[in-house]
Amino acid sequence: MAIKRLLLLLKPFDVYPVSQSDGLARITNRQELQILHYLNNRRKVHKDAINFCQNILHHKPVGWKSLVRNNLSEPIRDVDLVVTVGGDGTLLQGSHFIDDSVPVLGVNSDPTQPEEVEKLINEIDANRSTGYLCGATVNNFEQVLDSILEDRAIPSKLTRISVSVNSQPLSTYALNDILIAHPCPAALSRFSFKIKGDDQPCAPLAHSRSSGLRVSTAAGSTAAMLSAGGFLMPILSQDLQYMVREPISPGVASSLMHGLIKSHQSMEATWFGKKGVIYIDGSHVSYTIKNGDAIEISSKAPILKVFLPHHLQNISEET
Repeated sequence: MAIKRLLLLLKPFDVYPVSQSDGLARITNRQELQILHYLNNRRKVHKDAINFCQNILHHKPVGWKSLVRNNLSEPIRDVDLVVTVGGDGTLLQGSHFIDDSVPVLGVNSDPTQPEEVEKLINEIDANRSTGYLCGATVNNFEQVLDSILEDRAIPSKLTRISVSVNSQPLSTYALNDILIAHPCPAALSRFSFKIKGDDQPCAPLAHSRSSGLRVSTAAGSTAAMLSAGGFLMPILSQDLQYMVREPISPGVASSLMHGLIKSHQSMEATWFGKKGVIYIDGSHVSYTIKNGDAIEISSKAPILKVFLPHHLQNISEET
């Protein structure tokens, strides 16, 4: 496909809260000063990465425009490629406005530097951006971009999550995961669920009192799901992985608290509680639910085309 129009979607600068001018004058604590220098460096590295990508684009036969991700409010149309500059969060936020026709390339603008993490391990957390789904950094952006413009690269098709509440589809598809829980993390979440396939139950109805329910895609299985004790999934798998968080005395239903929703299956859940929230890919996109609401979760959502980093492309080819 010929790439003629490109959107450069940018992580904003205000995620780094303190600037050099308003911070140094009032900070005397050594550790606080070190954190300030670290944040300012992250801001500079991100800004330099944006300038670098824009300079590259100025020399390519493609029309393009820039947009800060916070200014996204409508579906992205009339472009042939979206390039996100930031980290996985920028790619995730952009994905909520992209259908299955527009491919995405993520540029990790501020990758974690292992030597920096090791040097500062006893002072601050110096981890930067993971960029798991980002197919480029400033070091290889032009090379990767050329392979796309010259039609030598093929995007991978990543599964997303579709959610309906009371038979009404939510407008946002999840690329990483969803979390269904009480809005207060200390409060109990009560719900029941079952797995269905072809309108027939594939597992018995399970009742849960817990901290909530998380469902992830294969791409999201490396994130919160893995941290909670889940397992890695092949990146191109169309299945979903679910886990009940901290179930209270599950008893005979303990084997049902963690498992897969196959591509031909769906999960039907009923929420029991005054308050509830469905969080999509983190905390920024959410939908409220109430007692008795019926929730359906499946992978029957439009895929997202993503130009993955080489190590994930190799895994995709093997699986």
